[in-house]
Amino acid sequence: MGISDRKEREKQEMKQLIIDAALRMFVEDGYEKTSIRNIADKIEYSPGTIYLYYKDKDELLYAVQKEAFSKMFETFQREATSRSPWKRLEQIAYSYVNFGINHPDLYDLMFIIRAPMNTAEERGDWDNGDACFNYLTDAIRECMEKGLLRYTDPRVAALSIWSMGHGLVSLQVRCRFKVMQLADEQMSQMINLTIREFLRTIKA
Repeated sequence: MGISDRKEREKQEMKQLIIDAALRMFVEDGYEKTSIRNIADKIEYSPGTIYLYYKDKDELLYAVQKEAFSKMFETFQREATSRSPWKRLEQIAYSYVNFGINHPDLYDLMFIIRAPMNTAEERGDWDNGDACFNYLTDAIRECMEKGLLRYTDPRVAALSIWSMGHGLVSLQVRCRFKVMQLADEQMSQMINLTIREFLRTIKA
């Protein structure tokens, strides 16, 4: 391994160390309470070291967000594997909602907190969620090819399904379902029933 290769490997290892520490702290302490200095203390480096890799907390959060999306994608690959495109679409819907509800802090980083999108706008793109979104749209296109969906535009179908899932997760993680005055087990059943009924309405 040459010197340049070794330096690049060390750079990537340091970035991963920073991302891992930031992810844990964002989840445990919250985004607002986590500072670059806190993260530096956690990994026992100076704040200046982190600034060599990330210009500010927003840019670091963008990298952490990418890690969170990787975890969701791994969940899709593990839980949404049916050879039937319709069954796989169902699995994706349930997997998405369960992931968000079971990992509310990660979901905040991915879809609710504004900060990482500042970096996305500066970059001119947002590719962190591409793998997850493509997993959804691939299943949708296969369903449409087999005449299994009422939609004619895969983008409209993707937005509809994503919005349904996002709405359920957001209401749950922000405790807005309390208005329904249901026990946790009843609420879980209600969420699953809502997903099932939504999917039933869009099936051809």
